Amino acid sequence: HTHTRPIHWVATATAVAGVVALSSILQPNAATAAQAAGPEGRPAPVATTAPDPAAVHFPIDCGPVKAKVQKRVSGDLDGDGRPETVVVVHCDAPMGTPPDAVYVITHAKGTGEPRVVATLLSPKTRNTVTDFTLSDGAVLATLLGYSTSDVPSCCPDVKDKAKWQWKDGAFVRSTPAGTHTV
Repeated sequence: HTHTRPIHWVATATAVAGVVALSSILQPNAATAAQAAGPEGRPAPVATTAPDPAAVHFPIDCGPVKAKVQKRVSGDLDGDGRPETVVVVHCDAPMGTPPDAVYVITHAKGTGEPRVVATLLSPKTRNTVTDFTLSDGAVLATLLGYSTSDVPSCCPDVKDKAKWQWKDGAFVRSTPAGTHTV
């Protein structure tokens, strides 16, 4: 009765194999490091992802067609540690070259919903945006425009560079050094 037999070893090996197999299927939830909230309550969550322009209504009048996001860049423009999204938007017209607008989107405080907080370029300027980038917290763009209102919309005859940067609570437009109007 006190002697081990091969059947005992087979039973033990089967039980251990079952435990190992079951433990590989059942896993605990991932650990998360979080500090408990103090007496003042939980702080509002800080958005770490850039706002999605698909959830925003842009202040551009497109009539029967929709506004279309042509280009987008994201980064922390105002130094608050939260990324903003800058978009080039125009009306999705079936013909012609509709003018572009440039908007800055951020998360609304409290709700976290994306919203337009600044218009860098109005569609009223009749510009088309090319070479759209973000560098060192500044938005850089090449703008194609028109020297007079007599120039047809198909054929912009002015090329300009623009730079927008957050300074003293507002976006300030400047022309980058070394740029020329053609």
